[in-house]
Amino acid sequence: MNRNLGQSGLRRKRRSGNPMEAYDSLPAPVRHWVAQAALPWSPTSVRRIWKKSRAKGLSAEEALQSLAHAEVRTLARDRHSMETRLDS
Repeated sequence: MNRNLGQSGLRRKRRSGNPMEAYDSLPAPVRHWVAQAALPWSPTSVRRIWKKSRAKGLSAEEALQSLAHAEVRTLARDRHSMETRLDS
């Protein structure tokens, strides 16, 4: 069972702690972004990108765009890895 992780070829990681508690502690705009995301992001990964963006002085909207850009890069990497496997 893939447990709602989709057909991604990306490596999965085990996480410790309570993921719902970590999710609930995210700022509201970030929680909304995660709910709409195409990939199953971990709260830790999202928080890291958010904090890094905000530390650079980006606005909340710009930080959300950073999250979207990270997702596009990850989807491109997944697409490339799946194409490589199909060509084999």
